[in-house]
Amino acid sequence: MSTAERVSHSDASDNFVLARSVLAYREAARRIGGDVLEIGTGSGYGVEILAPVARSLITVDKRPPAGIYLPPGVEFRRMRVPPLDLPSGMFDCVVSFQVIEHICNDFAFLDEVVRVLKPGGRFIVTTPNAPASLTRNPWHVREYTAGQFASLMESRFGRVEAMGIFGDEKIAEYYERNRESVRRITRFDLLDLGHRLPRWMLRVPYDLVNRLNRRRLLAGNNDLTRSISPDNYRLGPASDRAFDLFYIGTKI
Repeated sequence: MSTAERVSHSDASDNFVLARSVLAYREAARRIGGDVLEIGTGSGYGVEILAPVARSLITVDKRPPAGIYLPPGVEFRRMRVPPLDLPSGMFDCVVSFQVIEHICNDFAFLDEVVRVLKPGGRFIVTTPNAPASLTRNPWHVREYTAGQFASLMESRFGRVEAMGIFGDEKIAEYYERNRESVRRITRFDLLDLGHRLPRWMLRVPYDLVNRLNRRRLLAGNNDLTRSISPDNYRLGPASDRAFDLFYIGTKI
């Protein structure tokens, strides 16, 4: 079953999330080269951004994306991580966007990333910034603050650059409308079941309500939603105001 975690590049209601993911891929593409591993293929829209700047690209996920075209030099491998079923010291760069928050043992995940990197190799990772989340996401094992994620990354990498993805006025307007929409929905949860129930019990209703909410926002804010593009986002020093954290760890 497709979940709200797999963002569609063909559904305009996903623009708010898709555009900042594309911005992350573009920024990663400016910083990578050589042999590259992507952990978390998702729906596959990042492949066409990463592939042109890589000598080789292996992209892995627990299930293959539907209908994706893989250009020459790109290979898809199906696997669950950790561990990574790949040789040690194989890659110049590892890219993983919106994955680590789903991993139960994040330290083991980073250990595997470090293992497959060459000395001096870089790990470029994004994850939701906890203060920006509007409600609990039951697909996430955890979410991090900028400080928490810095501590995690610094425990495994010799050098860490801490950045975040921020939006302009258009993004702020959409975010506030989304916040109000989520508030209207969650006001009926008088027993705070959204935070008290086990994650597995909330996943299907979360997906349904999240998709409905995005479609309603599109219907009520059509021009605003459709006009959002990666150009409405930018990188800056990590802070509580970022939507996503964008960190680069270097293996020393």
